[in-house]
Amino acid sequence: MIQKILIANRGEIALRIVRACRELGIKTLAVYSEADVQSLHVQLADEAICIGGPKSADSYLRADRIISAAEIADVDAIHPGYGFLSENAKFAEQCESCNIKFIGPKYKSIKMMGDKAVAKDTVKKAGVPIVPGSDGPVENETEAVKVARKIGYPVIIKAVAGGGGRGMRIAHNDISFAKEYHVARNEAEKAFGNGAVYIERYIEKPRHIEFQILADSHGKVLHLGERDCSVQRRHQKLIEESPSPFLTSDLRKKMGKAAIRAAEAAAYENAGTIEFLVDAKGNFYFIEMNTRIQVEHPVTEECTGIDLIKQQILVANGEKLSFDQGDIKFEKHAIECRINAEDPARNFAPSPGTIGLYYAPGGHGVRVDSHAYSGYVIPSHYDSMIGKLICFGTTRKVALERTYRALSEYIIRGIKTTIPLHKAIMSDPVFIEGKATTAYMEDFMSRTPPDLFS
Repeated sequence: MIQKILIANRGEIALRIVRACRELGIKTLAVYSEADVQSLHVQLADEAICIGGPKSADSYLRADRIISAAEIADVDAIHPGYGFLSENAKFAEQCESCNIKFIGPKYKSIKMMGDKAVAKDTVKKAGVPIVPGSDGPVENETEAVKVARKIGYPVIIKAVAGGGGRGMRIAHNDISFAKEYHVARNEAEKAFGNGAVYIERYIEKPRHIEFQILADSHGKVLHLGERDCSVQRRHQKLIEESPSPFLTSDLRKKMGKAAIRAAEAAAYENAGTIEFLVDAKGNFYFIEMNTRIQVEHPVTEECTGIDLIKQQILVANGEKLSFDQGDIKFEKHAIECRINAEDPARNFAPSPGTIGLYYAPGGHGVRVDSHAYSGYVIPSHYDSMIGKLICFGTTRKVALERTYRALSEYIIRGIKTTIPLHKAIMSDPVFIEGKATTAYMEDFMSRTPPDLFS
């Protein structure tokens, strides 16, 4: 039985895990870098161990130091959160070899779905639609051009080991393809140590819609509905909501069943996400699986009433899911805004520094997941997200109005944040009408004066 968990992460997700463990009566060990000594998860965990310097490469990405901390503190399991080592199959395997439970899928599933080419082939065999593209990585530019011509322009060049929008380039003809092919390869090599790329048809202005999966070790695989993540900048999500204002009931059922087939094909356990692109006609295509908990998991929690972090821990403990697909009710609409330490008026320039005053909104239907507080120093070494505002209600209209109200109450002084940006989006007719695609942000920024974000 799991009695003590090491949290191999930082920030709001680490704090989220501490809280879930406390409600389950499980002890927690926080590991932290020198830059995070004042972070809330370090203060609230039962124990804490410093594992290195401020840079991720010297701390949160040091599997050896995390395993050593786990052995010193005699923990039963490690929760990786998201980012860092959460989708590192080798780390999951190391945990298993040290008799430490990795709270996530088996390392073989991580490895299978982490290679996008293998993942596509796996789900294709399970009857899940995929975007037309190359059969695995392309060996060289000559082969890549042939594939692009066969698929038909525009195409997107993607890193096999990619993520976060890196190693991705769009080409509209042979001339631009030659340049973008090499840029994508070089970017992928620098970011992931793997320059392999594959080619797909580029679907213009799609919806980005993902389905939350939960699976136990006894063969039960369920989906907990979808999240519309179409509002994003440079492939980084800014706003997520559920249910999607675009999906019909019939399309939702088809995509949910496809998501379950994809997870079953990967022999998946624990929480994960199946991601799709959906075109204007309602055709949907698998693009990847995230083999971890997502940043936007609170959206699903508020729509279903199911605590996903607790379920992750219970599944890792060998327990059966206590509910079936028919038991899951979707009775609310939820919207999440990622609050980042960035300046939208200056092309989203990072804004690290000391928070002079921090006041989080509250009231009915408002949830804030954040590790920030007055006097907290936002480090320059990590992702710029400092919190998530999740607002929910019985209808999308209520959720939209509540989100705008909560954003108007949210005060963070001393640094620049994306709060003004989100307020502007919540009052934008295109977003209000539920018409946002992945091209939305580029259009929105082009027609919105920068001083609105000051």
